[in-house]
Amino acid sequence: MKTLKEAKVGDTVQVVRLHGVGAVKRRIMDMGITKGVEIFVRKVAPLGDPMELKVRGYELSVRKADAEMVEIA
Repeated sequence: MKTLKEAKVGDTVQVVRLHGVGAVKRRIMDMGITKGVEIFVRKVAPLGDPMELKVRGYELSVRKADAEMVEIA
């Protein structure tokens, strides 16, 4: 299982599944990260957290802890 946390800068990945439960999963879905959506990894902060992503045409910063709950292909 590969997660969004493991994606490299410049990768375009597709969401396979969301892990997590309750409010955490809902927050990730509210950001636009849902099953089947494509995500482009724009950059990662110098210390590794957060990641800057392009999702559904807008820029989004996500912590590595949240990115770990997104399974990708």
